[in-house]
Amino acid sequence: MRHVILCLALLLLPGFARAQGAGGFTSPRDQVELVATGPEVNGTRPLALAFTLAPGWHIYWQNPGDAGYPPRLAAPAPVTLSALRFPAPSYLNQDGVGVYVLSGHVLLPFTAHGLPASAAPVTLTANWLVCADLCVPEHAALTVPPPSAPAQAAPPPIIASPFAASFTPGGTLTIAGLGANQVAAARFFPLQPGQLDNTAPQRLSFTANGIALHLPLTGPAPSRLAGVLELTDPSGATQALSLDAPRGTAPAHAPYWLLALLGGLVLNLMPCVFPILAMKALAFARLGGAAPGHVRREALGYGAGVLASMLVLAGLLLTLRVLGHQIFWGFQFQSPVFVALAGWVMLAAGLNMAGWFQFLPPGFIRHLPAQHSFLTGLLAVAVATPCTAPFMGTAVAAALNMPVLPALGLFAALGLGLALPILVLAFIPSLAHLLPRPGRWMLMLQRLLSLPLLGGFFWLAWVLFHQSGQTGLMIALLGGVFLAAALRLRPAMALAVLVALPFLRSAPAAAGQLTLPGAAPYSAARLASLRAAGQPVFIDLTAAWCVTCLVNETTTLAAPQVQALFAARHVALLVGDWTDRDPAITALLVANHRAGVPLYLYYPAGDASPRVLPQLLSPAEIAAVLAR
Repeated sequence: MRHVILCLALLLLPGFARAQGAGGFTSPRDQVELVATGPEVNGTRPLALAFTLAPGWHIYWQNPGDAGYPPRLAAPAPVTLSALRFPAPSYLNQDGVGVYVLSGHVLLPFTAHGLPASAAPVTLTANWLVCADLCVPEHAALTVPPPSAPAQAAPPPIIASPFAASFTPGGTLTIAGLGANQVAAARFFPLQPGQLDNTAPQRLSFTANGIALHLPLTGPAPSRLAGVLELTDPSGATQALSLDAPRGTAPAHAPYWLLALLGGLVLNLMPCVFPILAMKALAFARLGGAAPGHVRREALGYGAGVLASMLVLAGLLLTLRVLGHQIFWGFQFQSPVFVALAGWVMLAAGLNMAGWFQFLPPGFIRHLPAQHSFLTGLLAVAVATPCTAPFMGTAVAAALNMPVLPALGLFAALGLGLALPILVLAFIPSLAHLLPRPGRWMLMLQRLLSLPLLGGFFWLAWVLFHQSGQTGLMIALLGGVFLAAALRLRPAMALAVLVALPFLRSAPAAAGQLTLPGAAPYSAARLASLRAAGQPVFIDLTAAWCVTCLVNETTTLAAPQVQALFAARHVALLVGDWTDRDPAITALLVANHRAGVPLYLYYPAGDASPRVLPQLLSPAEIAAVLAR
């Protein structure tokens, strides 16, 4: 706020900065004059107020934002002036004050009407505010150039947007016809002050047919939003478009909730949920012959754990995206620290089921009903996130483009679908009577079902090797040995394994790049080169922690018949490894409206857009796509 306070103080000092002559104005901060941009016709002449600002100094746009005011011109009667025409501004945040500014050489065109026919000079009065670390109000009497003065070229006006645009009452501005290959960043500058919170971020996302810019409205949505939309393409070049968007209606989210519910239900069949299926199966076995009230409590406890874990994950994901991070489903598995923690938790759960130690929840949890079922529900979501299921990818991508409350509702529907098979027992507890009654056979089943959880630990250790190399693998394995010993001898010491986490870092280069036979690593440049050469391209976006990806690659993409098909049709195979965050792969996911991996794209020779394949692949599906 320092420059605002100084600005107000200087406003109390009349004559602080004055014109240095009748023709123009010069100060250490700026030079200002009137220039002609065309010939005079019948007393009407196009002119411009020209600023040359010293480095570090700026003036304000027509909507200055949170402080300042734009340049103003006044003329003596009978001369009248049109409004100044402003170029696109730049955004500046100084000490929590968001302003829209102009710097460098600035021309503000306008038209003067009613100029006298005589050669008598006409003087216009200009007032403006020039700022750097402090603000200086300046004014000058500027003489209109004589008719014989040479004309400068006026800057072209900002072109009107050729794309259809509208915004929702919640402030989501949508522009159809644009994609990630055209837009890397965007900012909207409203013409009317007070419509937006100028210090809040404007989050960019992508929809099925364009882009969405989430604007922080400060009050009820106006009937229209008029302003300038500045777009930055992936090369860094910018373009400004004049935009006048009408207010639309809030989008209907109900179909996405249905997709989320179905996606969560199908997620129970995905490979990464297999370890949790072991714990679910044991829980089912324990309910055989139990009283209906007990069955209902256990089922509701599991459902509550799933929903609580899903909403916490969704809240974290949405918060990070509001802060400007490109975060997607399964993002936490891109952190070596989270992978190590998840691996050790699965190891502890497996050892507990194997009878290695007895798990006693903390006291405040131990006395809650159905605490084991609740904790199982929490773990189910954590382990399920490396997988995506049919219907789910579309629903999650839609949630990431919604306002917070509808998005949380959609993630709750996803959690409800995941918990639904067991929640059925809460409403039809008599089904538990169909299960076999508990007996000594349960101990053998418990030992057997510990194997998927122990296997999950070694899988995550392999993921950690891909992220952090041999150091990560050794930390995972040695930490696992220490954890097993501590749980057996003194469980309270198990938390000491956490001291190893600060030593986990992503390796500068991938320790083991994921690939397929005959494949090359994905890059936008390699894709463009292959397509320019007229070669068909198949892209596999994958990750070491994505179990669905690994199953598809093992059973389909690496299968001899599929590899033979690729070779026979001269299809180039590109693999994008998203085990760690990669901006190029993130951009491709965003461009195809996906919230995570796997993503399979096939570019036929000569086609401009790719064909998106299902998330569950089969050799027959690949053959059908290549044949089309």
